[in-house]
Order: sequence, then structure tokens, then C-alpha cells
Amino acid sequence: MPEAVIVSAARTPIGRANKGSLKDMRPDDLAAFAIRTALEKVPALDPHDVDDVYLGCGLPGGESGFNMARVVNVLNGMDDVPGATLTRYCASSVQTTRMAFHAIRAGEGDVFVSAGVETVSRYAKGTSDHWPDTRNPVFADAVARTEQAAQGGQQWHDPRQDDTIPDIYIAMGQTAENVAQLRGLSRQELDEFGVRSQNLAEKAIVDGFWEREISPVTTPDGTVVSADDGPRAGVTLEAVSQLDPVFRPDGVVTAGNCCALNDGAAAVVVMSDTRAAELGLTPLARIVATGVSALSPEIMGLGPVEATRRALANAGMSIVDIDLVEINEAFAAQVVPSYQDLGIDIDRLNVNGGAIAVGHPFGMTGARLQNTMLNSLDWHDKSTGLVTMCVGGGQGMALILERM
Repeated sequence: MPEAVIVSAARTPIGRANKGSLKDMRPDDLAAFAIRTALEKVPALDPHDVDDVYLGCGLPGGESGFNMARVVNVLNGMDDVPGATLTRYCASSVQTTRMAFHAIRAGEGDVFVSAGVETVSRYAKGTSDHWPDTRNPVFADAVARTEQAAQGGQQWHDPRQDDTIPDIYIAMGQTAENVAQLRGLSRQELDEFGVRSQNLAEKAIVDGFWEREISPVTTPDGTVVSADDGPRAGVTLEAVSQLDPVFRPDGVVTAGNCCALNDGAAAVVVMSDTRAAELGLTPLARIVATGVSALSPEIMGLGPVEATRRALANAGMSIVDIDLVEINEAFAAQVVPSYQDLGIDIDRLNVNGGAIAVGHPFGMTGARLQNTMLNSLDWHDKSTGLVTMCVGGGQGMALILERM
């Protein structure tokens, strides 16, 4: 049975949505750039020999619509290469890598591109206003319960206790507050984690870590963007502790301990080990195993826990076998209990900072985390890495890589 290996990786900088460096970039152009850059890193490979391109996008509509993967292939002069656009929201481009992994293991192809993109800046105007019109009325009571909780002064009620239907449409910030209540998380410990993310990202910038994985993008006005917008220098606990809660008046989630809205794209080239050998390539890593799980949408932040356990079981490994871990930092309120439940040593977790500092463009994040893990395993001379995240709608996903 062939092994699936990653032979190249590329990502754009990450911009802040609506006001950041990439706000004028179309999602299809950004994704085309990331994929083209990843393929250019493998000059021995003819792009027309790619079996399929899988492109993840959290909310594929508007400029991100019309099966964007095919649009991107045509933009890149690969009109003879098929493509599929899919969504598993925050884990969309872990799902695309999983699909490539499975196809190779099944013997149904040798070369795949796994990519992800999100440009929140380019969402159709009025999108958020129209979302309520798309909601299934079956969830009306659950939505009303969430809206009432958002006013503050109410403990999270587990719908499983009385068979009440959960709120599938719940805003991610509200789920973070639910998890914080459920686990008794303090504002200070969440702020401390947020400051850790910013401080580690700042150090990684100074050390030259991030520039190794970022491919500069030229925007329509000719500006060259070569760094992420999000990381801030000199962030202190004292300053972060002064920020007001964002989602509930009595809440603990603030702009200092959660990610922002972002734009960006990333890609990895996944190949069978036999084809890599034929082309004389030295793979960056082997895909060992994946895992996916589901839980109540209202506490989706705990999704990494079961997903990681399933990936480890599929790999025949335990958490002590993992050298480095990347848990997507959508909210400190979900990362903290997740790494604690899994028994992860914090010194192995998000060692160069995470999405609180760097950003979380939904469809891009899975591929971005793979880029970062490959970079980190090499930078720190480690062997095994775990990438995992919570997923909007109440899911978790995990991916294990082994450096080669």
C-alpha cells in the first residue's frame, strides 16, 4: 500500500479582514497564488500530472463560489486538472489533505493538491444580515436560547440533559463562553494564554521562523505583503486584562484571547511515496493518520479532544509519542481545556504562537497549520507533529505528521 507524503507547502501572509493588507485580493486569485507557489517548489513535477485539486473554504459563496477549485485551476493554466471545493468550516483544508491521503492509500492517484482559502473581506455585503433567513425554523427555540444567553447572567444549559435540540447556528464566540462556563475557566488564565500566543509569535518573527513559510503576495495596487498582520510586539497581561468582553457583558472572551477575522490561503502538495521516489524527491513528511469527531454545536471548542484520540488510535500512538502540537487558537477558552484533557505538555504546544496572534482564515487554517507544523518540525529538529482544531457546527479534526 503506498504511503502519502507531503513534498511541498506554501502559504500567503494572513491579513486582517476588511482593513488589512489582503482586503483587496479575491479569494480565487489568492488560492491560485498559494497553489501555484506550492507546485513551483516541485520543479520535477509537471502540474498537468496532478490527479485532483481539493480546495477547502469555510463559506464558499459569492467570489468563493462556482466550484472555486476549478476556477483556480483554469487561472493557473491547469484546465485539464479536475478540482473540488468543499467545506468542513474551520477544518476544511485538513479535510482536503485527508481526501488526498485516502485517495493515495486506495491507489486511486499519485499526486494531489490540498489547499484552503478564506477572504472574509470579500464576503458578499449583507451576508450576515441574510443568514437568519436561511435558518431551519426547527432551531428557533435553540437560537432564542442562545440570544438570551448572550445578554449575560445565564449559565449554559446542556441540551443533552433534557433532549432539547442544540443551536446549530450558534456564533462561535458564544460557544467559547459556554465552554468557559462548563469548565470554570477564569478570565486571567485565558488572558495569560492569549499573551503567550502573541509573545511567542513575536519571538518567532525576530528569530526568522515565520518568514521561512510565508510567500510574499503582491496586491492589485502593487504592494508586496510579506508578513502576517496579526502579531503584536510587546503584548502584556496588564494591557490585555483591560479589554472588555466581546460576546457577553459578563463573559471572559475578549479580543486579547481569541482570534480575529482574517484573509489568506495555503496549499500542500501530497504525493504517493512511490511517485516521490520516481521524481527523486525527498518528502517533507508522511501523513500518518487522521481523525474526525462530533459533539454538541454549543460546545464545539472541545472538538480537538475526541478527534485527537481517534487519530492517535488510528496511528497506534499515544500523546507521549507526539513531539509538537498545533491546536488552532480560535479561542483560548477552547485550547486550554483541550490541551489539558489530552495531557499535552504546554511546552510542546503552539511553540511559535498561534491563531490568536497569527490569525484564522477559516478555510485556510488547516493548510496553514500543516505549513507551520512542517516548518516547526524542521526548525526544532523534531519528528512527529499533531495538527488539530475545533470546527464550527460541533466537530473536531486531527492530523498526525511524521517528518522525513
